[in-house]
Amino acid sequence: MKLKIGIIGCGMITKERHAPEYYANENCKVVGFFDKDIQRAQAMAEKYGGVVCDSVDELLSMDLDAVSVCVANAMHAEIAIKALNAGKHVLCEKPMAVTLEQCEAMVEAAEKNQKILMIGHNQRFAAAHQEARRLIQDGAIGKVLSFETKFGHGGPEFWTKTPDTWFFHKSQAAFGVMADLGIHKTDLIHYLLGEPIVKVQAIMNTLDKRYPDGTLIDVDDNSFCFYQTESGVTGIMHVSWTFYGNEKNSTVIYGTKGVLRCYDDETNALIWERKDGGIVRFDLGYISKNSDATLGIHNNTGVIDEFVDSILNQREPLTSARESLKAMRVIFAALESARTGEKITVQQE
Repeated sequence: MKLKIGIIGCGMITKERHAPEYYANENCKVVGFFDKDIQRAQAMAEKYGGVVCDSVDELLSMDLDAVSVCVANAMHAEIAIKALNAGKHVLCEKPMAVTLEQCEAMVEAAEKNQKILMIGHNQRFAAAHQEARRLIQDGAIGKVLSFETKFGHGGPEFWTKTPDTWFFHKSQAAFGVMADLGIHKTDLIHYLLGEPIVKVQAIMNTLDKRYPDGTLIDVDDNSFCFYQTESGVTGIMHVSWTFYGNEKNSTVIYGTKGVLRCYDDETNALIWERKDGGIVRFDLGYISKNSDATLGIHNNTGVIDEFVDSILNQREPLTSARESLKAMRVIFAALESARTGEKITVQQE
């Protein structure tokens, strides 16, 4: 018996990720779509099946096992909590929500209703990152000392194909590249190192992105963060919407006995290189799952598969809401640091 799935929001993340990845998973079936732009919902239903609903409430009244929440950031908490209270498991796109109070309310709703709430942090599912975590745990590069991580591309207007995208508006997005890309890398550091970030100093700038009238957008398009973990591992994160060449999505971990590089080699090769004196360097390149080109599924993120499997096996997903809350606390601390110019201590539980 397949899980019955509903999708709320039919923008590019649904078109490129959620809908095709659900379709490719034999254990589920999408049976309903909702979007405030009915034509976008109709396009998804025509391609993948299911009905088009006129409202969120109509979709949630259906006989569904789970929903994906793929709307603008400002609506994540309201819709996710409503879905959880309606007895549905929820996969919510990142960032989890736009205030810490909203994030905590989402966790409480999931636990009260005994439903899974998973956040779409896809970097944990990349093969190189999973291998990197194993190598770190095995002590392959000795004691971890520091890291640098970078994620940048030309901006969400290229992804959404909308020059004046909602990502650029504080009323809908709350914050810019930090919520779009910074949350990914922050969560990834927690995953790789197995411990939370507890100190943050950040600079968040708007360097180039503009509205159609030529004024700068009211959210950050570049953010620079100095992070320190619980054990003292220190690192730098740079996320950007102004990398107008190739996308950069890399992480380098420095240890006492070696260096581990993830997606830092543009040849995308997997290289194992033994250095003199017993120092080892690991260059982990792109390793992706098989894809179905006819449906436009490329480099399956693993997010949908993890969500479905966690429901079927009644287990906590790798990117559970409570785990994802740790990264959100760091993001909110970074916002405070950028506002005040001070180093902020993150209150991790």
